[in-house]
Amino acid sequence: MAFTLRQLQFFVAAAEAGSVSAAARALSISQSSVTEAIRGLEEDLGVTLFERRARGLDLTHRGSLFLRHASQILGDVATARQAFREEPGLEGGRLSLGVTSLVAGYVLSDMLSRFRRAFPAVEVTALEETGEYLQHLLIGGELDVAVLLTSAIRERAALNVETLLVSPYRLWLPMGHPLAEAEAIAPEDLAGENFIMLTVDEIEESTRRLMAGFSVRPRIAFRTRSVEAVRSLVATGAGVALLPGLVYRPWSLEGDRIEIRDVSGDLPSVQVGLAWRKGAPLPGPARSFIKAAQAAVPVR
Repeated sequence: MAFTLRQLQFFVAAAEAGSVSAAARALSISQSSVTEAIRGLEEDLGVTLFERRARGLDLTHRGSLFLRHASQILGDVATARQAFREEPGLEGGRLSLGVTSLVAGYVLSDMLSRFRRAFPAVEVTALEETGEYLQHLLIGGELDVAVLLTSAIRERAALNVETLLVSPYRLWLPMGHPLAEAEAIAPEDLAGENFIMLTVDEIEESTRRLMAGFSVRPRIAFRTRSVEAVRSLVATGAGVALLPGLVYRPWSLEGDRIEIRDVSGDLPSVQVGLAWRKGAPLPGPARSFIKAAQAAVPVR
């Protein structure tokens, strides 16, 4: 029996929420419906998608791989529906996009793939730059839309801003780390840990503000602009990291497992979304890209 879109939706929700109960609450359905959907999906695929733990669910390596396929399938379905709702006549034109480096790797691809499937004749150009410079280009009319960290936008009087995704900071740990077994993790529990710090966009500034509240000054073992480097260093035990859940993936490139845990207290979050210039009419391709972006985010 082939798997259904409903099973894929429940699987993605459980993977994102980290537990059956949280997924059921997000979907407003019973826990048994989520459990049955995941069990049926595993039987159909012949693989184990989750490791069941007392604290919730962890994706297996194959489950992590299948999550990408499931998200792509659901995205394609949403794009097909959207294509028939779009106004007729938009067959070409140009779209000039801006994107920050962190967002480019984790948010833009879904948005852009949906848009290109629906509007293949539109010529798209994209520029990766700092959020501050992208705001300058938007105000100057050199970009149509930017995808960036809206929590860092300063020129709000001149820009329309729409936040699509809020991602709180969480603690990344290697497998077997003592804190992974703790019932609750407080900031003071992180004293003495080596930290791997990501230095792109506003991440470094936010992380430093967070660490300034620690009772003991943390040790920065490594600073890097590469999320993959953070993943590999954490997975091999070189340190821990505090990063938005947006960029978390459970496996490093070397195939080592990375754990993720909540930390109590007032942790920051990053907001990701769109910005475009106020007071100027948007061209058709830009309006359609905004709709595609709005549809893409819930699939993540």
